[in-house]
Amino acid sequence: MNVNDFDFYLPEELIAQTPLLDRTASRLLVLNKQTGEIKDDFFSSLLTYLSPGDCLVLNDTRVLPARLFGVKTDTGAKVEILLLKQLEGDRWETLVKPAKRIKSGTTIRFGEGELVATCVEESDHGGRVLEFQYDGIFYEVLDQLGKMPLPPYIKEQLEDQERYQTVYAKNRGSAAAPTAGLHFTEALLEAARQKGVHVAFITLHVGLGTFRPVNVEKLEDHDMHAEFYQMSKETAFLLNQVKEKGGRIVAVGTTSARTLETIASEHVEFRETSGWTSIFIYPGYTFKGIDGLVTNFHLPKSTLVMLVSALAGRENILRAYEHAVEEEYRFFSFGDAMLIIE
Repeated sequence: MNVNDFDFYLPEELIAQTPLLDRTASRLLVLNKQTGEIKDDFFSSLLTYLSPGDCLVLNDTRVLPARLFGVKTDTGAKVEILLLKQLEGDRWETLVKPAKRIKSGTTIRFGEGELVATCVEESDHGGRVLEFQYDGIFYEVLDQLGKMPLPPYIKEQLEDQERYQTVYAKNRGSAAAPTAGLHFTEALLEAARQKGVHVAFITLHVGLGTFRPVNVEKLEDHDMHAEFYQMSKETAFLLNQVKEKGGRIVAVGTTSARTLETIASEHVEFRETSGWTSIFIYPGYTFKGIDGLVTNFHLPKSTLVMLVSALAGRENILRAYEHAVEEEYRFFSFGDAMLIIE
């Protein structure tokens, strides 16, 4: 398939720049993945589309305040760092701007020197491996000095850093939020449990591959960035029980969907496991783990649009997105939501 098959018109003014005060106040476009039928609703009504015995699966990753602003120790030139992945010890894979200023051996100071980094390896496209020196606990220093790594299409400053975290965020390690989960509150999750809808958690640490454009014409030529995932014994047991009893597994976010599909593809059933996934889901893929998906609206020609097209059909998705534009839904990370289900 061709990347241009997943393009659509999106007015820039529909890109949400700030989150709503009430997480559940977002709109919800409900798409029947078989018939293509579209219904407009609100996220607060999500549970009316779920039945007792169904299961919501949420990604409990926590976003690191991974954007750091520092200066070169030799010249004082300003440098911006984005932490991508911890390697071994205090070495991290990072993106650096401007990269040409940072060569192997360059040192960078952050804050008043509470954190210092030395470049130990150079790679393409602004990639650098940095080794950090600090006193105390790294994540506590990062909480003091780091900023939330908001996506490049968000120009507004975020007043409350926690608004770019889900209410159930627990395991630190993401470079971006699993944004479909931003719509949930503790009250809505409790209401789900009261209705008999199971709530389960997995972890996938979101990498910057989420925002990376597809730079090839044919989908088959695209390589996905690997991301770390983890499923507990308790979650695996619950999901297998839901399947056996005929309940539906509804992934919250494409990160949850990719994790569930990776495990179901490798092991047939769900099981306690962890590892790295670079699964690329696009039309033609047969889903083995999930029955439905709660998701936000994604960028044109992105791997995420391809994933939802695999679940509901490309024509259905493009028609739903056209409807969302006409009805002025809010797009991307702080935007409205879509439920794809039968």
